[in-house]
Amino acid sequence: MVRLISALFIATALCLTGLANAAPLKIQMHDQNGKSLADAVVTLKGPVGLPVGALKADMDQRSQQFAPHVLAVHTGTPIKFPNSDNIRHQVYSFSPAKRFELRLYEGTPSDPVLFDKPGVVVLGCNIHDWMLGYVYVTDDPRFGVTDAQGQLTLDAPAGVYHATLWHPQASGMQPVDGGEVKIAAAGLTQAFTLIIEVQAKQTPTVPAPSAFGDAFKRAAHETTQ
Repeated sequence: MVRLISALFIATALCLTGLANAAPLKIQMHDQNGKSLADAVVTLKGPVGLPVGALKADMDQRSQQFAPHVLAVHTGTPIKFPNSDNIRHQVYSFSPAKRFELRLYEGTPSDPVLFDKPGVVVLGCNIHDWMLGYVYVTDDPRFGVTDAQGQLTLDAPAGVYHATLWHPQASGMQPVDGGEVKIAAAGLTQAFTLIIEVQAKQTPTVPAPSAFGDAFKRAAHETTQ
């Protein structure tokens, strides 16, 4: 018993030391034209596991759009789907990583939806054709989504990591190998480039014919490839 306690103490101390020595990885994401790329997911797999954070998240619905447009979570995260609009929505997905449906509702459903498989989950609302959202579920311990300026900061102890990149407009909607990332004790600034397919933006005021049917079916089909 004493040995077990000692082993646990040492393991905990090593983990805390790793966290204390975490260095910032400052990421700048661009598209193939050199423009800052928002809503890109970056995940890191490396020598030190740990930080995943709290296993809970929200995907809101505001102004008849999913907010955020892209949400990254760790496998096993329960997600709530609050509806901040003054109209009802019906959210669902038939992506292989998570199939579910939330019938017409207002406010916040009492039970969150558990995202228990890694992969890309495409969200839609069958009442509002233009609404598309994405949940990227990953087994990697460190991950995040770039902001409006294409920037993201991840904290990780110095070491060599492997990056994976993803964006809703990436070819085939598949993750892209980001290569090795060597983080020094002082941190690192790293630029990535993702090739994306330009798509016409759809809005509630000017919905394209069959927007939901075409975009949602295409997205769901591509996640199965």
